[in-house]
Amino acid sequence: MRAAAGARRAADGVPLVVEGRTDAGHALLTARGELVDGCASVLARELDALPPDTRRVEVDVSGVAFMDTAGLQFLEVLEAYGRRTALPVATRDWRGQPRRVLELAGLDPADPLRPVPRPRVPRPQTGPPASPVALERAERLRELHEEVEQLRRAMASRPVIDQARGMLMAAHSCTPDQAWSILRETSQLSNTKLRTVAEAVATSATGTLPPVEVRAALRTAIARHTG
Repeated sequence: MRAAAGARRAADGVPLVVEGRTDAGHALLTARGELVDGCASVLARELDALPPDTRRVEVDVSGVAFMDTAGLQFLEVLEAYGRRTALPVATRDWRGQPRRVLELAGLDPADPLRPVPRPRVPRPQTGPPASPVALERAERLRELHEEVEQLRRAMASRPVIDQARGMLMAAHSCTPDQAWSILRETSQLSNTKLRTVAEAVATSATGTLPPVEVRAALRTAIARHTG
């Protein structure tokens, strides 16, 4: 069994391939590539092709290098299949950027199909000032919120970011995850929007140099992640 995504992916993206095998009723599907637009239909076709004596489905995503919001649809398809067939379904081995996306979305990478309990709304603090530990947690939470917003903006700017990632991968022989980290760190170091950084990297192919602060941050990020 093998299915590949061909629907509306970036020219320099990595198509999703899902391959499956069954053993004593246990179906193991292996996903490789990127969870982007079209990935849900690829998984749906592979699930529909499973033999009727299947008793359990597990999806190994260790080969998934990148994920955007379409990856959540991928999970929804798997969850819906489990409900429809009354079979246990699961994913395993989330890594790198896809794992981070799940964490930012509030999902447990060990079991992203498990319902997420609603967080309790904290009561206003009327007591003594917060401890250093509480202040550190609050700062970390603020940073996570900023990272979530940056990720959302990145997803909306996917085409130009894909192009920039592809150029970095070709120029520096790095992985998709490393290229993503380089762009994000360059954005943080230069205090420049991620989309602007990606546009600067993409247009550099025409001979237009990025701004000085972006070039300096880019050199630092490349050295850190590829050195």
